[in-house]
Amino acid sequence: MKTKSLITVFLVFFSFSVFAQFDRWFEDKTLRIDYQHSGTDSTEFYAVDELREEPYWGGSRTNLIDTFQYGKYYFEVFDLESDSLIYSRGYSSLFGEWQTTAEAKTRRKSFSESVVFPYPKNDVRVDFFSRNDESGELEKKFEYEVDPDNYFINPQLRMQHPVYDAYIAGDPSHCVDIIILPDGYTEEEMEQFKLDCNNFANHLFSFSPYDQNKDKFNIRGVLVPSKQSGGDKPAEGIWKHTIVSSSYSTFDSERYCMTLDNKAVRDLAANAPYDQIYILLNDPKYGGGGIYNFYCLSVNSNQQAAKIFIHEFGHGFAGLGDEYYNSEVAYDGFYNEEVEPWEPNLTTLVDFESKWKGMLADTVPVPTPNSPEYQNVIGVFEGGGYENEGVYRPAYNCLMNTFFLDNFCEVCKYNIQKMIDFYTD
Repeated sequence: MKTKSLITVFLVFFSFSVFAQFDRWFEDKTLRIDYQHSGTDSTEFYAVDELREEPYWGGSRTNLIDTFQYGKYYFEVFDLESDSLIYSRGYSSLFGEWQTTAEAKTRRKSFSESVVFPYPKNDVRVDFFSRNDESGELEKKFEYEVDPDNYFINPQLRMQHPVYDAYIAGDPSHCVDIIILPDGYTEEEMEQFKLDCNNFANHLFSFSPYDQNKDKFNIRGVLVPSKQSGGDKPAEGIWKHTIVSSSYSTFDSERYCMTLDNKAVRDLAANAPYDQIYILLNDPKYGGGGIYNFYCLSVNSNQQAAKIFIHEFGHGFAGLGDEYYNSEVAYDGFYNEEVEPWEPNLTTLVDFESKWKGMLADTVPVPTPNSPEYQNVIGVFEGGGYENEGVYRPAYNCLMNTFFLDNFCEVCKYNIQKMIDFYTD
C-alpha cells in the first residue's frame, strides 16, 4: 500500500510538473506562421507571409517535444532568452511531393504552408529544417524570430463559421482532435455534411486500433457551404466554385485529389481546437490524399469511401507510407535506397533495427518470400513505397497497400497506437 501511495504521489507531481512547463512557456491559444515554400527539384527557399493568432490550442500540453522526427520537414521553437527548446514537430507538404515531379526539374514554383504551436509568452526563435534526400538527415534551412506582443500578429478569425460536434470524448489536451472541413457542399447540403461527419466517426471506430481508443478522439466539422457541389476535374474541363478548391489531377495524377489553398484550409480549421485536418469532398469519383501533419482529403460517397478515409488518415496522422508498388500512380525513384525511409512501415534495410525487426518471429526470413506460408505473418516483403525493388513492407497485405483487407497489419496498428498515445497521454 505504501508503494502504491508513493507511485500515486509521483504521478500527480509529474503531471503537475509537465503541465507547469506548458504554463511557463505558453498561452492557451495558437500561433500560426504562414510562409511560402518555393524552389525547384534541388533548391528550396522560405519566406514568411504573415502571423496569426488562433483562439484555441488543441494539442498536448505534455508532449511538447516531438519524439518521432517523422516527415520531410521539421521545426523547433526556442525561448529566445534562455535558448531552451520548448516545442517541435515534424511534417510534410505538397511542395516536398512536387519536388519529385518532372515539372520541378525545369520550373520553379511556390506553395503556401503553415506551422502552428502554442502561443508563446516570450520572444521565440523558430528553426525550420528540411530532410536531405541523399543522407536522410534534417538540415536547418531558415530561422525566424517572433515577438508575441507584435501588433502585426492578426488575432481575427478570417473565416468564422459554426462548428458541428460529431463525436466528443473529452478535453482537447487529452484527445486527438480532428477537424473536418467540407468542400463542394452547398448550403442545401449542410445536413448531408453532418451525416458524413457522423459516418466518418463511425468508419474510424470500425477499424483497429481506433476502435479500442474511442475515448481518445474528438471529431468536429466546420459548417461552411460552397457555392457549387463537387470538386474540380481539370482533365474533364470541370471547374467548381468551392470553399477550399479541392481538385483532382494534382500533379497530373487523376485520382490524386488535393487543394493548394493552404490559407483557406487553415483559416477554417481555426474555428475549433485541432490536431489533424481532414477535408471531405462532396463527390463520388474515387480520389483523395494524405500528407503527414499537413492535411488529409477524401471523397464522401465513393463505394470505397470508408477505406479511403482510413488509408489517408494513416498518412496524415501516423506518418505511414504507401506500401503499394504496382499501382497506376506508382513510380520508381521516390526513395533513395541507400537511406532508411522516415516512414515507420517502410524499410530499405539500411537501418532495419529502428523499424519492426523486434516484431519478427525467428523463423521468418529477411527478406520474406511472397509465398502462401508467409502471407499471415509479420515479415519484410519486397515492394513498397511505389517501388518494386529495394523498398520493403511489413505485411503481404495491409490497408496501406490494397483495399482487399479490412484492417491494418500489426506493424501499422502498433505505430498508429504509438501516435494516439503521444497525443493523449
